[in-house]
Amino acid sequence: MDTLLPLAARAGALLKARGETIAVAESSAGGLVSAALLAVPGASAYFLGGTVVYTRAAREALLAIPPARLDGVRPSSEPYAALLAAGAREKLGTTWGLGETGATGPTGNRYGDAAGHACIAVSGPVERTLTIETGHGDRVANMREFGARLLGLLVECLEARP
Repeated sequence: MDTLLPLAARAGALLKARGETIAVAESSAGGLVSAALLAVPGASAYFLGGTVVYTRAAREALLAIPPARLDGVRPSSEPYAALLAAGAREKLGTTWGLGETGATGPTGNRYGDAAGHACIAVSGPVERTLTIETGHGDRVANMREFGARLLGLLVECLEARP
């Protein structure tokens, strides 16, 4: 969490200063992004909710993304991460949404991605996606890396907002 907390504190400060809100849909990061954002004092001013969308059933029940929106979208891809981010934002009516999907390890996923592969997305006034390849199968290290990179991308988007 040490690498995540400074990023979460920066994001929280920017969100609070602007009166903006956020929702999170994580998969491989397992809730680390939500935990880091909630560790910031005053998080109730900006954090409206988060979910770990680890299965199709969870995605359908918690984000209510219609199957038609998934046509042609491969899991563990940037478009899929963007759908998760937008789904979280829409479901909770927030200014910003975060999405993350990947393969933490020690092996790859059933879609052909190697361990250490993740796709992350920010949805909101500034939108960005990014693919991460750590090159190793250390599950815990990958979870931390995915979370830190998603929080870093959020900070980047918050700072880029006019």
